[in-house]
Formats: sequence, C-alpha cells, structure tokens
Amino acid sequence: MAKTWKELPVGNIVFEPGSAREYKTGDWRSQRPIWDQEKCIKCGACYMFCPEGAISMNEEGYAVVDLYFCKGCGICARECWTGCFKMLAEDEAKLKEGKK
Repeated sequence: MAKTWKELPVGNIVFEPGSAREYKTGDWRSQRPIWDQEKCIKCGACYMFCPEGAISMNEEGYAVVDLYFCKGCGICARECWTGCFKMLAEDEAKLKEGKK
C-alpha cells in the first residue's frame, strides 16, 4: 500500500533511493487541475511540462492526471495552449465531487 506524506520520516530524509512512487504526495495539494476534454487538442504539453510525471496520455491521446501524485503546482494550466486545464481550490473540488 502506498504511504502518504504523513508517514515520511522527520526531515523528509530519503533512506531508500527510488522510493518516491510509494508516497501519495498529492495529499498536500491545495489546488487541483480540472480538465475539459472538449478544449483538448491532444498536444501533450501538459504531459511534457508536468514536473512530477503525474500526467499521462491515454490510448486516445487525452491527458489523464494521477491525483495521488499531482501536487497542484498549476504548470499544466499555465502551459496549456487551449486552456483545457483550470486550477480549482482542493476543498472546492472535493465539494463538487460530493466529498468533505
């Protein structure tokens, strides 16, 4: 099971190299990317610019965001030529999903 940021050792010391995928670092996100498929031209800019590798492209060429690892930096929204990514406050996004 993947660990959350709360289970990192004090000082965030990495004792095991290459273990970042074990931590669901998206837990500390304050902004969430909201994607609009109708505006997407499948250019892959979001995928190329995501510093965390949290965006992949599906078989149809559309972006898929892995929210377990997305830290909400907003680079995808800034680099998207068509504006299909918008950043929304995490609390607001959760409310829209029906979560608290």
